[in-house]
Formats: sequence, structure tokens, C-alpha cells
Amino acid sequence: MAKSATGKWVSRVGSAGGGKAYKKTRPSNYYGIILVIVVLGLVATALARYDYQHPSKGAKGVAPAIGTTWYGALSIEACGKQLPYLTTDPTNSGGFKVETDNVIKLDPVSAADSGANATLAQFANEFPGLIASSVELAIPTSTGTANSATTYRNGQSCPSTSKYAGQTGQVEYAYWTSLSQTKPVITTNPGSIKFAQYLRVTLAFDPKGVTPAPPSQTTVNAMSSSIIASVNTTTTTVGAVTTTTTLAGTTTTTLAGTTTTVPATTTTTSAKTTTTTAKG
Repeated sequence: MAKSATGKWVSRVGSAGGGKAYKKTRPSNYYGIILVIVVLGLVATALARYDYQHPSKGAKGVAPAIGTTWYGALSIEACGKQLPYLTTDPTNSGGFKVETDNVIKLDPVSAADSGANATLAQFANEFPGLIASSVELAIPTSTGTANSATTYRNGQSCPSTSKYAGQTGQVEYAYWTSLSQTKPVITTNPGSIKFAQYLRVTLAFDPKGVTPAPPSQTTVNAMSSSIIASVNTTTTTVGAVTTTTTLAGTTTTTLAGTTTTVPATTTTTSAKTTTTTAKG
């Protein structure tokens, strides 16, 4: 049977592929490609190693970094009335915590609540039951569960017993970034409020045009006291040795897991010396 045109074409291709010219060029091309791949791999590895050991300035963390401790003052109001302080939650493992007198303590523990992520929105995410969005403000009970009596949404009317009875309210957030700032910045986006030392912030549900009141003086004083207390403690770490000095005068030195405390008061005792002279 005569071969088909396709069969002849396949035969010609097969015979050409095994020709002397192909056999001569195949090894050099093959090893050349392998060499290029190896060189590119080595270059990529070297660049990755350099970038890891020499991070760019833009890659460095933004304050507050993990290990930083900042304090702020919090207030919550609805229809012109300040609501009770949030309940402290000692079991909270996040970086944001609420202390006595509505003081917010930020001690970042991960990327989620450090740097640019340390926002009011993240604070709400970490506090059990608290909802703070652009359309809803929900204040939980002391056990962290939802409370319809303190849940507010845009368009809802203020109760008849409130300062702004019958008026339509909206969720907004007022904040002051320093103690000297008198006029707050007001926004409806809690994610835009970056946490800062001495930050004062009010979560509010008020009629449009109403300026929320700042945190109480009691809360501000408690915040300031916490900041002063943290500043009065200085910790220095050198290798395996850690020395902590407080203004009270107590120094604690830790070396390889051993702790020694030396009080500020030092007492020196001289041993009694008795001299005996032999007779004669």
C-alpha cells in the first residue's frame, strides 16, 4: 500500500531531526539554557538576601510598633447624653484594652493593631460586642453582648427623654490629637482615625450639626496619669542583661533568667572587731 502524503511528511521530519547538524547543535543549546537558568536563580537569591538584610526605609514599621504603649481617652454619647464607661475586659488578648475611667491602652501585639492599622475601627473590632461603623454605633452590655437600648443607626430618631428629642441622628466620631486642641475633627469613618498618644475620641450619635463633647476631665486625668507612670519607668536591655529603673529608686537586674532586686535604701553594717593581747 502506498504511503500517504502525511506519512511521508512525518518520515522526512523524523529523518531531519536525527541529522548530523541537529546532533551537533543540540548539546550547546541545551547546556546554554541550563546555564542561564542557574545564573538567574543565583542572582534572584542574592537580591532576596540583600533585601532581607537591608530593608528599605519605606518597609520599616510605622508607629506605634509592637512593644510601644500608648494611652487615649474615650467618651460615648447619644443624643447629647454621655453614656456609661465601657467595662474593662482583663481577658482581652488584643493590643487595645479599656482600663478604668474609660482610658484606652494600646500595646500592639501584632500587625493587626500596630502601625497604620492602629485605628479606632480596629479598637472596635477588638472590644467584645462593640460596633463602630459609618452607619451604626452599638454599645454592648458589661458582658459584651448586644444591647438594643444602646444601638443606634443613621436615620433613627432621638428618644423623647433626650436633649434632642425627636430629631434624626447620625453616627459620627470626633477626635482631638492633643490636649491643646479645642476644636475636634469630625468624621463618619472610624478607620480614618489613627491612634496616637494623648488621643481623645468620642463615639457619638447626634443630630447633624451637633459637635460631640470631648471625654470627661476624669478620663483625661486618668489617661495623663497612666502616661506619666509609663514614662517614669525606663527599661534598658543589653544582650542577656536587662536593667529596669523606676523613679521610686528600685533597680531590677535580670541576667539569664535570674532576677535580683536592690532597694533604693542601702544599709551598711560594720563587723565588730575584738583584739586580744597576750599577757607578758
